[in-house]
Amino acid sequence: MEIRLAVKKDIVQLIKMRWDFTMEDYEEKPFEDSDFEAFQLECQTFLESAIDSEDWFIWIAEDEGRILSHIYIELIQKVPRPGRITFPFAFMTNVYTVQDSRNKGIGSKLITTINEWAKNRKYEFIIVWPSDDSIEYYKRNGYIHCKEPMEYFPS
Repeated sequence: MEIRLAVKKDIVQLIKMRWDFTMEDYEEKPFEDSDFEAFQLECQTFLESAIDSEDWFIWIAEDEGRILSHIYIELIQKVPRPGRITFPFAFMTNVYTVQDSRNKGIGSKLITTINEWAKNRKYEFIIVWPSDDSIEYYKRNGYIHCKEPMEYFPS
């Protein structure tokens, strides 16, 4: 198994994984197969831009050409503050492992790599909003459960 940053040749698999990830969240499928084409175009545009950017890092665990797990990281730049060097923090999202590869330590290997990468780059912290089912996974990998953030939804 290889852990690495995604490249453009991974986009087709990443799109399918994002679709599958979303489908797992719904007992009754709110999307039709025909919805995939529009999603595919939007997601491909996003992934091409993200892979080319210096703000997004898409980490994958791959085995024999098949992506088994991925974690997306977006860097958030902080406003400089007098008297200290300002480092960005990382927002972790879209954490997913394919069903037949779960509970085998693959996600933990992936997140351990990301934690070391963030430490080496001196990012201030990593923030993630876990689902109820994934809280223990993050705790096992060094994350501290905190209270929910405040939100504002303009309408």
